[in-house]
Amino acid sequence: MRSLDPIITERLHARVSELGGISEETGRLTRSFFSDAMTQVHFRFAEWAEDAGLSFTIDAADNLRLRWTAPAADGVTRPLLVIGSHLDTVRDAGRYDGPLGVLTGLACIEQLQAWGEAPPFDIELVGFSDEEGLRFQTAYLGSAYYAGVFPETWLSLRDAAGHTLGEVLASRGRSAAEVLAAQRAPENLCGYLELHIEQGPQLEADACAVGVVSAIAAQTRARLVFSGKAGHAGTTPMELRQDALCAAAEAVLAIEAYARATPGLRATVGQLAVVPGASNVIPAEATLTLDIRHQADMSLAAAVAELESNTRSHAAARGIALRWEFLQQGKAVPMDAALTEHLKAAAVARQGNAPVLVSGAGHDAAVISRIAPVAMIFVRNRDGLSHHPDEYVAPADAELGLAVLADAVCRYAASTP
Repeated sequence: MRSLDPIITERLHARVSELGGISEETGRLTRSFFSDAMTQVHFRFAEWAEDAGLSFTIDAADNLRLRWTAPAADGVTRPLLVIGSHLDTVRDAGRYDGPLGVLTGLACIEQLQAWGEAPPFDIELVGFSDEEGLRFQTAYLGSAYYAGVFPETWLSLRDAAGHTLGEVLASRGRSAAEVLAAQRAPENLCGYLELHIEQGPQLEADACAVGVVSAIAAQTRARLVFSGKAGHAGTTPMELRQDALCAAAEAVLAIEAYARATPGLRATVGQLAVVPGASNVIPAEATLTLDIRHQADMSLAAAVAELESNTRSHAAARGIALRWEFLQQGKAVPMDAALTEHLKAAAVARQGNAPVLVSGAGHDAAVISRIAPVAMIFVRNRDGLSHHPDEYVAPADAELGLAVLADAVCRYAASTP
């Protein structure tokens, strides 16, 4: 096995630290869609791309796109292998979720160059603009645009400041309609690879630095709006109240209990908003978000149906109207067998085994799977902690992830006619 260039690995660690300090908020890491912080990140990648001899573009959905074309005969149409992950974050994030995959992809290209590899395909590194959905509460905005499957209905989504997604997309000189019409999937796309931190504790339990993903779990996101009746906190008898927050609170606990009793199910209420929100007023409306996941499509669908029925019944018993709004629904995504075998072989060669994991978290690979074969590897993350400022990947683990990714690309190149 060939060794990694220590200059490249040192650069990788330094870049992770540097991007971890670029934020739109003081004192914590936050990078949202079309933010100034994201522009700063793109500026640094432009400099790194120039040093590596890569072309650099930012598309209309703010996706970073770097391309490396190894020497080839003029006029030859080459396949395209994409390596990618996301550069946006949740609020008060860690520095590894997403950016580690993009930075490792850049290091992979630099390592292939250092090894003198000239694969029979182009490699495009993509830093997707919005995987987390922080600004508009809809994940995969960037990868959906990249894949040519960005739905027109998303243009009417509004952020906390009241700006629609269409207005934000149009802020760079083209109308939202023009931006939407211009989306198209890359030509000659032969595969997609993504490295990501494991957002769970399994690799740590297995004492392994790298694991191979077999599938991404199915996921549904919904908004539940409970509508009751406001009233004076001191004069309205308890038995005559239509308290929307009490109905929502009952739903939160019922959702938790159902998920605890259902093997493989993950259900999370991450947001709760109350109107009017005064200490001496009975809540007239309560809105909560629900994120629910399972590795089997049918099991997820059954759980969603059961929870919707239960919460409606409990709300009605309190005289509360309930509106379910489905924000996002994604089926389970199996990884491509051939690409996954290259990752497994590389992992076995480097660490002696290749643990196989199902991803409970969603990833841009789920969207790209609609247009190309996809495969993923996970890198061990201390305590399985993610979406938290204390995320940590040991330098040696990050380097092993880089080695496995670079080896897998070489194996794929050797298998390509």
